[in-house]
Amino acid sequence: YAVQALFQMEQSGQDSDRIVREFLDHRFGAVYDEAEMADGDIDLFRRLVEEAVNLQAKIDQMTDRALVAKWPIARIDPTLRALFRAAGAEVLTGDAPPKVVISEYVDVARAFFPEGREPKFVNAVLDHMAREARPEAF
Repeated sequence: YAVQALFQMEQSGQDSDRIVREFLDHRFGAVYDEAEMADGDIDLFRRLVEEAVNLQAKIDQMTDRALVAKWPIARIDPTLRALFRAAGAEVLTGDAPPKVVISEYVDVARAFFPEGREPKFVNAVLDHMAREARPEAF
């Protein structure tokens, strides 16, 4: 949900309070075409969105350092940008070990890009970001 919310914020230009409220009111547990959206951890969702917004400049700089010079974050797919921001927030402010965070977000990438190379790309970028943010964990 945090990745989707961050994506929607970037695309719509709406602020985080409005997007979080929309997700809590209309997305968590909603049913679309007979597919039920899973309930999520509301506190984690709010924290990740808030921290991704508050730390966006730092997270984007970490992401840029993990990317090759010809591919700054501005040129990355907006879904991947949202994913890197949510993961960056979790690595910087969360309690989960970085390897767990990386694994979870690689799974998110697989959900968004089931046929592509993006999950491997996400793994490499997040590994670089996590080693920078929390070197003591490696």
